[in-house]
Amino acid sequence: MHESITAPTMAWLALLLALSPAKPLPPPDPAWLKLITEVDSLRKQKLYDRALVVARQSLTVAEAKRPANQHSVAASLEQVGALLYNKGQYAQATPLYQRALAIHEKTLGPNHPFVAVRITNIAALYRMQKMYAKAEPLYKRALAIREKAYGPHHRAVAVSLNNLALIYKLQAKYEQSELLYRRSLTIKQRILTMSQLEVAASQLNLAELYYAQDKFAQSETLYDLSLATFEKFLGPNHPNVAASLEGLARLYRKTKRGTEAEPLEQRAAAIRQKVQPGGKSGGKAEPP
Repeated sequence: MHESITAPTMAWLALLLALSPAKPLPPPDPAWLKLITEVDSLRKQKLYDRALVVARQSLTVAEAKRPANQHSVAASLEQVGALLYNKGQYAQATPLYQRALAIHEKTLGPNHPFVAVRITNIAALYRMQKMYAKAEPLYKRALAIREKAYGPHHRAVAVSLNNLALIYKLQAKYEQSELLYRRSLTIKQRILTMSQLEVAASQLNLAELYYAQDKFAQSETLYDLSLATFEKFLGPNHPNVAASLEGLARLYRKTKRGTEAEPLEQRAAAIRQKVQPGGKSGGKAEPP
């Protein structure tokens, strides 16, 4: 899945107001705000031609207030640009997004993650016009910004890798494209694994809560689920596996199933001893 252009929303504007690192941005002009709100409403009603007229009116109002309301100018530029994009008028939309990008770079700095989104918008416009040589360096720049801001394993980095891989594919640079798609896949698999481990940790915590309330059937189910996930992704000798085993063994003891509890206790103790000699049972999931 590749990143697509979206129009700025009121939530987008609120985020921009909060992101300015230098000094607080002034609040939007009421007349402009009324117009931009109407644009949002018209877009939701799929009245795109009327929305384009109102978006252009908002740009006129915002430009009359410069330089104090440059963020409003950028928002209107992107509203008009997004509506032109939806109409397939990519060449007309491109310079509007370029003007908006220049404002964001000045307001937030050239290496802000918010700027990376705007750079990606312009790259997508070039891609739609089959101007791959112009799109490629922009996608590379957006990727570099996101890697620096988020680290190499973030979801946004995976999206940028997909964007750049697509450009390589469209230029028949298949080897480069494959490398980036593979790296993106690795990141997404890692994110999925981390998500499943977080679910397992919550299952273990909830199992402990149910156990404390003598809700043994619900507790056992959650202990079993957490144990299966921890074993799958962390291996058989991780402390989190021991925590699930210990909880399940306690439950077996409590419900008069000592024969079933004993091998779990022995296995948990062996894990604890291997990981940290002399270590005691924890009953709480650790970070993987």
